[in-house]
Amino acid sequence: MESLSGQSLRPDIGMVSGSSRQRTLLVKKQEIAMHVHTLENWQHSHDFSVKNEKGERRTQYVLVLVAITMVAEIIAGSVFGSMALLADGWHMGTHVAAFLITIYAYRYSRKHARSPAYSFGTGKVGVLGGFASAVALAVVALVMLIESLHRIIDPQIIQFNAAISVAVIGLLVNIVSVFLLKDNHAHTHHGDGHHHDHNLKAAYLHVLADALTSLLAIVALLSGKYFGWNWLDPVMGIVGAVIITRWSYGLLKQTSPILLDGSIDDKYKIAIHEAIEKDSDNRITDLHIWKVSANHYAAIISLVTHFPKPVEHYKKLLDDFHKLSHITIEVHECKTEPCITPEGDIA
Repeated sequence: MESLSGQSLRPDIGMVSGSSRQRTLLVKKQEIAMHVHTLENWQHSHDFSVKNEKGERRTQYVLVLVAITMVAEIIAGSVFGSMALLADGWHMGTHVAAFLITIYAYRYSRKHARSPAYSFGTGKVGVLGGFASAVALAVVALVMLIESLHRIIDPQIIQFNAAISVAVIGLLVNIVSVFLLKDNHAHTHHGDGHHHDHNLKAAYLHVLADALTSLLAIVALLSGKYFGWNWLDPVMGIVGAVIITRWSYGLLKQTSPILLDGSIDDKYKIAIHEAIEKDSDNRITDLHIWKVSANHYAAIISLVTHFPKPVEHYKKLLDDFHKLSHITIEVHECKTEPCITPEGDIA
């Protein structure tokens, strides 16, 4: 009933309604709390980035060493009017840029390792750093090739003593840098095996390329000074450009498939098929495997069976496939008459 003013003559109805609403909210809060507590047992980390503190620290040492040498050569070249010193100083600037890319990739990857903005973490950041440095290496090789061809067509007067001094300084700096990075350039060691670090490998290839360039230059310059073989200087430049291009291509070939979600080899896929399909009457209908970092693969597997089991059962079948770091399995029940009756299953 209502009064003439429109107010309810049974105020308890509003009270009951409010109390019910409070109880509903309380139940929902309890459910949310319960779900958060339960989900922790089913969640896992998506941090697939390479942890290489030693490699990062040594790259910083090399960066400081090369940067100091670069500044010293540019200043000396300007003061003494040596084009050889100036050219080598600016050339070292390209390597300084490459080392900055390496260090930035390490720090960005570590800082955003658990960021929800990246579905599978930042495992590919180091790979991207390696790819970028490989492109920079290819550019250096191209510039070397063009300059060498230009000097074959239009030979230049070479100041042998100054050029040899610069090449020796560059070689010494790069030998030290190579030894700082060489122990870690291919992989880092973890409890679960060898983890490839393309980011550090790119930095290593930069100093190795510079060391090779300096060594070839010394051979060519000494030959020109004592035997008059001036033509050997640009020829050695071409040889160095070819070798560096090959290194760059190798690194690009390693990093590109990872960045483009390249799949795993066919033998591994066949083994996964066999592991799943030898159990019961399972048949895989869809299989996607791709790299989420340099060392980790993710897999999405869809299968159909007359005798579906919990998802954990199928994941257990893949325990020996250690390359798979993130597995998602979709199970479809076939409603038609079973083709076979596997042992242990009740039709």
